[in-house]
Amino acid sequence: MRLLLTALLYLLVWPALSAPPPEPMLATPYREGVPVSAFLVSEKLDGVRARWDGRMLWTRGGMRVAAPAVFTLGWPAEPMDGELWIARGRFDDVSAVVRRIEADPQAWQHVRFMVFDLPAHRGSFADRVVRMHSLVAAAGSASLAMIPQRRFNAAADLDAELARVVAAGGEGLMLHRRNALYRSGRSEDLLKYKPHQDAEAQVVAHLPGKGKYEGMMGALQVRTPEGRSFRIGTGFTDAQRAAPPPLGAWLTYRYTGLTSTGLPRFARFVRLRDDMPPPDPKR
Repeated sequence: MRLLLTALLYLLVWPALSAPPPEPMLATPYREGVPVSAFLVSEKLDGVRARWDGRMLWTRGGMRVAAPAVFTLGWPAEPMDGELWIARGRFDDVSAVVRRIEADPQAWQHVRFMVFDLPAHRGSFADRVVRMHSLVAAAGSASLAMIPQRRFNAAADLDAELARVVAAGGEGLMLHRRNALYRSGRSEDLLKYKPHQDAEAQVVAHLPGKGKYEGMMGALQVRTPEGRSFRIGTGFTDAQRAAPPPLGAWLTYRYTGLTSTGLPRFARFVRLRDDMPPPDPKR
């Protein structure tokens, strides 16, 4: 019910809070054979992706983030891509903070903006890393930090790092080609390496439950941005089955490969999205 009320409130105030969404650089999946030493590697944080435009914070979907003035005090005027983050396993907490319509300094105390790129910088990613270090150090802000970037020489070393991060509760890794320029859209210069795949879909129907779930939601009928429909019946708590995501809501699901017909295999609900990312920008 709380999520539904929040969604309805957003619909009422959306025009005042929204803007054309930013056009970020988007990752493609890592695959074997990639020259690992040509990339810098960072942990993929489980937070809310955002862009600082030099004055305000925006979500990837173009929603203004109501961060208190003290949170961004002293930040540089240079645009920055990053992740609003609290800690591993705290996505729901940071998401709840970001969804607030009004700034609440108390709620933002544990949130940090973890910078991972500079969309307006014209240099290579290696150059941008140097610049990010400089900007964060000059700001001297407890709410602004940089995601550490590391270099690995072999795929085996990368695999060991992935195993370490996942064992510690992390999502996976991001690989960014050291000599790549920033450009909007899907890019082979930015890779994500995770032990599973995930994607977004829109809720189009609630399917009734049976047995222990009699009188509750048994599964969701969802539709991908490409128009493919399928069901998601696992990953829900009993509370979510009793009060399922509203029709029209967007969610993130996890899956393991595709079926012979191209649908997600073993799709599992992960979380409800606050806003749906816009379509991939054109390259």
